[in-house]
Amino acid sequence: MSDRPGAPGPFISRYSSPLGGITLVCDGGALTGLRFDGQRGFEDAPAAPTAGEEPAVISLAKEWLDVYFSGREPGFTPPLRLDGTPFQKAVWDILLTIPYGRTATYGEIAKVIEERLYVKKMSAQAVGGAVGRNPVSLIVPCHRVVGFDGSLTGYAGGIGRKRRLLELEGAGINDMSLPGNARREK
Repeated sequence: MSDRPGAPGPFISRYSSPLGGITLVCDGGALTGLRFDGQRGFEDAPAAPTAGEEPAVISLAKEWLDVYFSGREPGFTPPLRLDGTPFQKAVWDILLTIPYGRTATYGEIAKVIEERLYVKKMSAQAVGGAVGRNPVSLIVPCHRVVGFDGSLTGYAGGIGRKRRLLELEGAGINDMSLPGNARREK
């Protein structure tokens, strides 16, 4: 349900990025979705833009994208509403702490979850499942999560796009490998 008076549903807008089209979705007060065209898991999601004046949160998200794709760290996050299970939300909160230009492994995130949720053992695969269900790609930086050996794995927007995003951030992409390849020694 939308917070916009008289609006029956979410507001949908489009953004043209250097890596392809992006669909933005908001509830009027917070961004609830951001996905690249063709992103896995969103094939059936509506992509037709909503007519009318864009809510301020969409304008703010587009400003974030403009700064990001210019090769700079935006320095702010638009208001977000991330709908998911408590476990998914805990993982997404950790994703928001991965600094621009840096990466974390699924295992490292699992260790943080163990500490935060007071669980004895957290599976990196469970973390991967939550990362893969991130509704606000890019702004919630799931592209900054890599395999235990530094391999570029698990990005719903595609490995090529993940590589380009990390290159844009200067994340030391030359030290990373594609899935199945061992991390190169320095």
